Amino acid sequence: MRWNPFAGAYLADPAQVWRRLLDSPGGVHHDEDLGLWLITRHADVRRALGDTESFGNALTLAPVYDVCPEALAVIMRIDAPPTTAAADPPVHPRTRRALRATFANTADRVEQRYGAIVRRRVGELVSRLVARAGQQVDLVREFTTELPLLVLLDLLGVPGRDIARVRAWADGQIALVWGRPDPAEQVRLAQGLLEFWRYCQALVRDRLDSDRPDSGRPGGGYVDQLLAYRDGDDEVLTVAEVSSIVFNLLVAGHETTAGLLAHALDQALSEPDRWRTIGAEPHRIPAFLAETLRFAPAIDGWLRVTNRPVTLEGVTIPAGARCLLLIGAANRDPTLFAHPDRFDPARPDANDHLSFGHGPHFCIGAALARLEAGIALTRLAAAVPGLRLAPGHCRAYHPNVAFRAHRSLPVLIDTAVPSDGRAALAVERPAA
Repeated sequence: MRWNPFAGAYLADPAQVWRRLLDSPGGVHHDEDLGLWLITRHADVRRALGDTESFGNALTLAPVYDVCPEALAVIMRIDAPPTTAAADPPVHPRTRRALRATFANTADRVEQRYGAIVRRRVGELVSRLVARAGQQVDLVREFTTELPLLVLLDLLGVPGRDIARVRAWADGQIALVWGRPDPAEQVRLAQGLLEFWRYCQALVRDRLDSDRPDSGRPGGGYVDQLLAYRDGDDEVLTVAEVSSIVFNLLVAGHETTAGLLAHALDQALSEPDRWRTIGAEPHRIPAFLAETLRFAPAIDGWLRVTNRPVTLEGVTIPAGARCLLLIGAANRDPTLFAHPDRFDPARPDANDHLSFGHGPHFCIGAALARLEAGIALTRLAAAVPGLRLAPGHCRAYHPNVAFRAHRSLPVLIDTAVPSDGRAALAVERPAA
């Protein structure tokens, strides 16, 4: 099976490729050009995500192409220990305990700890959009990527002046690992990734220094919580592992939420009735987001490596093989979802999606992502009830095998109530 995730139809409508893969015999295919085994069926993807004995994470953050020697030399200087996505037992259970103990990961805890921050940031960004009434705005650049990054910077205590650098570094890591840059770009992105790692190390060192009585710097941010959990014990977490957790959160913690919000707005604005319903009946937003996660996941592919031979759908994948779990395809599996290519917020089984993963690596920030997206949709629909896609807009995504990110989402800012007279109603706290 051959496909090209970096060009052509896949960058405009990956679902047509998923459909072809799902319709072909078997749910496991080998791509010779990429050297990847493609796993497409829901049951198989779910098994691969949960079976840590058969499917490992050691190569999850390794590029999917042969890196040029100059870029590889830079990458080898990044001595970040595996802690989250690329970690396996016994490291991962230990670092996962640290995340569960320090990062709010249930709806109630997220609301209590982060709700005020999210509302403040949403309010700022929505007010900025309202001030541009009558203009065309790119929601990707000015809303969907801004919100989760600002929230995360608040949580981690990262200075606001660094937002542009952090965004560029995070985008660079995604392009370097899951894209296919040319050699010169590989070197540039690798150098940026090294700078990013050094930045995270410095951020943690700064918080360590703030513990000194003479520092004069207040604590209380998430980095301080990790350091307090560590309590000076390297068997709990090393300082390098704290830096690595921050390193990973600054990428995964905002890119995935940005993708969810962009996909949700894209689907909501593609049909005017959907946007009006969101404004008039915000209690429907959680179901709308669940269907968005199924229909258009922010991460539609994820990498694993086989620790031993694995047989799926009658096909044996050898040990040491890199596998791409096509979450986007699994979420459209017709053996599980009726009319899988239909966007239906009333679908009763939408939450059977795999967009937050499954098993030991289930997304620790899932509840925060839902909270951010729910508040953002509620507030934006109330403030800009006439919001609509700019004429002639065509979907286009960044070339990537994992993160499904919109290049742009141009809209016209119209604060007028829709012509049918239905007013947008705001609620203070949508269900998360």
